[in-house]
Amino acid sequence: MGRDRKKLPIIENVEITNIAAEGKAIAKIDNKVVFVTKVIPGDVVDLQITRKRKSYMEAVPVLFRKYSDKRLTPVCEHFEVCGGCKWQNLPYEEQLKYKHQQVIDNLQRIAKVELPEIDYILPSEKTTFYRNKLEFTFSNNRWLTKEEIQKEGKIERNNALGFHVPGLWDKIVHINKCWLQPEPSNAIRNEVKKYTDEHKLSFFDLRKQEGFLRNLIIRTSSTGELMAIVVFYYEDADERINLLNHLAFLFPEITSLMYIINTKSNDSITDQEVVLFKGKDHIFEQMEDLKFKIGAKSFYQTNSGQAYRLYKVARDFAGLTGKEIVYDLYTGTGTIANFVAKQAKKVIGIEYVPEAIEDAKINSEINTIHNTEFFAGDLKDILTSSFIKQHGKPDVIITDPPRAGMHPDVVETILNAAPEKVVYVSCNPATQARDIQLFSVKYKVIKVQPVDMFPHTYHVENIVLLVRKYS
Repeated sequence: MGRDRKKLPIIENVEITNIAAEGKAIAKIDNKVVFVTKVIPGDVVDLQITRKRKSYMEAVPVLFRKYSDKRLTPVCEHFEVCGGCKWQNLPYEEQLKYKHQQVIDNLQRIAKVELPEIDYILPSEKTTFYRNKLEFTFSNNRWLTKEEIQKEGKIERNNALGFHVPGLWDKIVHINKCWLQPEPSNAIRNEVKKYTDEHKLSFFDLRKQEGFLRNLIIRTSSTGELMAIVVFYYEDADERINLLNHLAFLFPEITSLMYIINTKSNDSITDQEVVLFKGKDHIFEQMEDLKFKIGAKSFYQTNSGQAYRLYKVARDFAGLTGKEIVYDLYTGTGTIANFVAKQAKKVIGIEYVPEAIEDAKINSEINTIHNTEFFAGDLKDILTSSFIKQHGKPDVIITDPPRAGMHPDVVETILNAAPEKVVYVSCNPATQARDIQLFSVKYKVIKVQPVDMFPHTYHVENIVLLVRKYS
């Protein structure tokens, strides 16, 4: 028989004082930091300790004694259930303050370098309906809320079309209205749900790996174009065609209607064939006088308005005069590379995903840009001294790596190449700060500009200008 674990205590009347990295709130008990979910600074709560460690504890609120004066009523009915928009109960000005401080804290504690005065975070003009892409999951086993579970009588776990519950890969909360993407996103999703229920089409069972319908992806653009992709687990031509024809008839504004048959165990579509059903196989985004082709697999910043502000800052930090060779690392579909190309002598873009590189080349062609070159492959393998010798020593490097940051070999190659400037764009200030510490042997931080790409979340983008030291 297993040994009973010691029950962790409930601590009463604890005031929440701050917010830490990754959006967790902070309290202090006996001079020990406690990380708490589902609260904001100013709340006074009773806490159930869920984990004890030497240097910290974790807890959840079990009773609110006093609500913070700053607390807002969330606009979304799915708040705290679907896991998105976790800061809807916090005023936007307060969100910006904590994100800005997160950048400062990471640079000070991890990078440990001399810092200039940091420009205040650039807010998003839109705080709702700002995303241009959402992916929904079909499930035959709808996640039940606590309120539903507590009700008397049998509750059916019927079909859901929505988002994953945080930390639970096989649980999906059904979404009635999402405040992240502009219409007709909600209308399309709800119509798909209505049609598939009425026609008794089977929703996917994530555990058993069975069922017809898997995912629905919707992409909108600043040009007014609209892409919808339905992902099926297996082919059933009659049912597939009927559903897609129904969508095409009710939503003529869909300019790109496609589908995928994904028989794998995971939802990734990067290795899947995307089949065009109606319209074009792409949409376009517009930025200044540039157009960017977006396909089903293309990466594009999901907040179009803030992406433009982000790229403008990166371009300004680069300070190009038309004489420079620029390397754009982790170039994706070449958005930054093409965005700065008119101000540079030559731009070299490098990216791991071959399809993205093909999109980058097309985007140069569409915009009659002739001074770009793009290469596909692992950066640490491509960016070598021989590559630099062949294509020219970079005067400026712009790097926009994934959340994990840059491989140490890539940092070492950049240090050896010794460009005048490195413009480091990051979606993770912690790994950015770690890499900046590596750069500090030869580079000094000159400018820092945080950008809020994702209102109501703790995520923050940050741009840092590093300039080579000569002393």
